[in-house]
Amino acid sequence: MLVLLLVLIVVMFALGFHSPVWWLIAGVLVFGVARNSRDRGGGWGRGSRSDLGEYRDYQDRRHRQEQWDRRYRRQHRARWRREDRRDSQRHGGDG
Repeated sequence: MLVLLLVLIVVMFALGFHSPVWWLIAGVLVFGVARNSRDRGGGWGRGSRSDLGEYRDYQDRRHRQEQWDRRYRRQHRARWRREDRRDSQRHGGDG
């Protein structure tokens, strides 16, 4: 698919010698291909914006998960202790 698009761009640049409209169309296609490849992670730099965004999303998910774990572990731990205390009181002491 990409090869076909590149051949199409080359042909349009060749046709541009006959009409400037073809130069314009080929330029727009080159711009679109370059922008699309950068958005998919195949850009020019290693640390592209999409990589940074994915990492921030990952950090946000981890942060939210850690908050949830801290909040609900504490609540459950306290509830389990209360239930254990009630069970031991019902059964007459320590086991």
